[in-house]
Amino acid sequence: YGGQRHKHYLKQYHRVRYYNLQISGKLNEYLADVNEQAVDMFLQLVKELADKEGVTEKVKAENAMLWTQRVNNICNRAMEIVNSKVIFVR
Repeated sequence: YGGQRHKHYLKQYHRVRYYNLQISGKLNEYLADVNEQAVDMFLQLVKELADKEGVTEKVKAENAMLWTQRVNNICNRAMEIVNSKVIFVR
């Protein structure tokens, strides 16, 4: 998912780099690496933010709606961070 978004970003804003990677045969490996970094960072951020904010299984059991809202908020913030640090840079 992250690799494909980065690919579109490269094609739009860094065409020379995109074509150089494509011609050298390294594009797929590069995008797989970007994707792995994005997924790892996202999962780590979600865990850290949930721990920091006390979003636990206990909260989920006591108030599923509140837990869902908080987890969605955390996921959105984590995705914004991943986008700014991994997907839409380089």
